Amino acid sequence: MSFRAVVAGCGAYLPERILTNNDLAKLVDTSDEWIRDRTGIRERHIAAEDQRTSDLAVEAARAAMKDAGVTAADIDLIVVATATPDLTFPATAAIVQSKLGVKQGAAFDLQAVCSGFVYALSTVEKFLACGQHKRALLIGAETFSRILDWTDRSTCVLFGDGAGAFVVEAVEEKVADERGVIASYLRCDGDLVDLLYVDGGVSSTGTAGHVRMQGNKVFREAVTRISEAMETVARQAGVAPTDIDWFVPHQANERIIQGVVRKLDLRPDQVISTISGQGNTSAASIPLAYCQGVADGRIKKGDLVMLEAMGGGITWGAALLRA
Repeated sequence: MSFRAVVAGCGAYLPERILTNNDLAKLVDTSDEWIRDRTGIRERHIAAEDQRTSDLAVEAARAAMKDAGVTAADIDLIVVATATPDLTFPATAAIVQSKLGVKQGAAFDLQAVCSGFVYALSTVEKFLACGQHKRALLIGAETFSRILDWTDRSTCVLFGDGAGAFVVEAVEEKVADERGVIASYLRCDGDLVDLLYVDGGVSSTGTAGHVRMQGNKVFREAVTRISEAMETVARQAGVAPTDIDWFVPHQANERIIQGVVRKLDLRPDQVISTISGQGNTSAASIPLAYCQGVADGRIKKGDLVMLEAMGGGITWGAALLRA
């Protein structure tokens, strides 16, 4: 018996506190115009002092479970994509499992920074397609504000906090009606680690550290690598990039998104962008954007949706699914 990994529901959560570009201009030498012109970002959400990544993840997970019409008893796999876990260990997924009251199955974190959700979706798809698990909670959740240097205007203006989640279930191929994850493509080039990294860690400094980035070099790599990943996934699926209904990119920079759109001859109205009001929420950005597309009625059952991301590592990848 063969199975398809079908997205049965999605959910999103953003912290209440909003940090605008004008707020940031009081902290560092920047302006609303400077940030918007270079990134497309207007504001971002910041977790409260007493909120951890698991708290954001749980809110998004509950919304996704409600959307899918499932309960804790129906979940047998939890994967949390995050670069900002609650603790060094155990996995944030284990904490989420407890908070949700899930008493069965497996739970683990996956760390590929901003590419984490695409990496995790591909991983979950394999678990479900082979029949090892029946229904997964796939969560991208970040509190990136905790690892920002608020004196570094090249990074602190980019990131925000949030969480998005999918309920993904194994559906028999014969009844899936072509829905589900169709293809994915994952890559990493470890020689480019110094382009985007955190200058701390358990075995190096014993601290969490802060985000450091060579922005211009990241930008130059992004459009080429993202486009290559999308073209490869489309080719695997036997479609052209222009055949997709919706393009849901990682929300890193509006200029990068526009560059990919131009390179692949996509239409601007095919893109679901949330970067203006959320900034870069790393592993959470794709599910947050996808959920926005579902909530406002753009993404409908049966639509062909392309996801892509690039993050520290340098990691990048893409996935194609039918909603």
